[in-house]
Amino acid sequence: MKAKLSLVSAAILGATLTLGTLPAYASLPVAVDGQQLPSLAPMLEKATPAVVSVAVSGTHVSKQRVPDVFRYFFGPNAPQEQVRERPFRGLGSGVIIDADKGYIVTNNHVIDGADTIQIGLLDGREFEAKLIGSDSESDIALLQIKADKLTEIKSADSDAIHVGDFAVAIGNPFGLGQTVTSGIVSALGRSGLGIEMLENFIQTDAAINSGNSGGALVNLRGELIGINTAIVAPGGGNVGIGFAIPANMMHSLVDQIIEHGEVRRGVLGISGRELDSKLAEGFGLDSQHGAFVNEVMPDSAADDAGIKAGDIIISVDGRKIKSFQELRAKIGTLGAGAKVELGIIRDGKNKTVKVTLGEASNQTASADELHPQLAGANLESTSKGVEIMEVQEGSPAALSGLRKGDIIVGVNRTAVKDLKELREQLKEQDGAAALKVLRGKSIRYLVLR
Repeated sequence: MKAKLSLVSAAILGATLTLGTLPAYASLPVAVDGQQLPSLAPMLEKATPAVVSVAVSGTHVSKQRVPDVFRYFFGPNAPQEQVRERPFRGLGSGVIIDADKGYIVTNNHVIDGADTIQIGLLDGREFEAKLIGSDSESDIALLQIKADKLTEIKSADSDAIHVGDFAVAIGNPFGLGQTVTSGIVSALGRSGLGIEMLENFIQTDAAINSGNSGGALVNLRGELIGINTAIVAPGGGNVGIGFAIPANMMHSLVDQIIEHGEVRRGVLGISGRELDSKLAEGFGLDSQHGAFVNEVMPDSAADDAGIKAGDIIISVDGRKIKSFQELRAKIGTLGAGAKVELGIIRDGKNKTVKVTLGEASNQTASADELHPQLAGANLESTSKGVEIMEVQEGSPAALSGLRKGDIIVGVNRTAVKDLKELREQLKEQDGAAALKVLRGKSIRYLVLR
């Protein structure tokens, strides 16, 4: 092998000496007209320092109820549950959006459950990050580091991009270090994929792989158009279908997290469905894009704005929407109190209505956020009260007596109708709190200490 390399080196050296006109250093190739070929390098020199690596570590804790037979043998002092801890590590990417304040955006699934979050900059510096807040339904998390000489990335209007626009993905795939791939915007407004609760993805064929999550999708000006989030990977690798959260959607969520420490989701107050060909034909419409309104909730934001069942919502703030899922994602990522302008079709005529969004109360919550003894349960506001959607076997919630299907209707002597009221009442209790629970047709009280 060494001999072959020597021969090749000699041949190259000989050719160089013979030509005598080759430069000492390599340069960009030139086109026929003598101009340098275009390159992404100048743009990337400005954009890549704003993309960071995110390394996380933590411990997964699982709890399982100890079988009754053990308590039979060991008596009343036997442990009631078995706790197992399993350390984990993970890698992802992030984007600096505010250099002065050290704000970094990444995906919620990158940092979920992490005890420590380590940020690696392109210049080699490392910092431990603080989690400011996150939103699991949209898969966005906001981190903060204390560092100087940071580079932030400028955002573009993600509502103004088009299918066919060039796109560049920057991230940390497979922990290899910063990597850049390019492609185009393949589709917009992708939803119904079952990846997140709120989906309004940019689809791209720029190669995105494991570890790219939380990284930047930029245009040819180096402006942020999306946060890379997920891929379709039947074989475990990239097949040219990746998804990113639009930059506008991300900024709306981040602004809420910065202001409130959490996402205070806006709600329109309608139920509906996709506008399909049969509905479009029945309403005399040429287009099949839009959201059909089945029902308007009484005293909701939609009701106050005059929206009616049978209306077809076709735009949000002047931007056309394709589906009910896209409408849901756009509205759901705007904050409570946000003012939006909806374009609708009613009786074959176009109308515009202005809506001030209400505050969503029908959100699913992890119960350990409310009380330690409720850990292991998922709660959701319903028309009857706060319903127990799931209870992990052997969890504190299960040991407290909660079951799937139970409905919490009060705390002590105070009635609660949703998660917001339940949270407020539990915060006011210094000692024990008695949950008033509807199970089937009977009422019982479960005491939390």
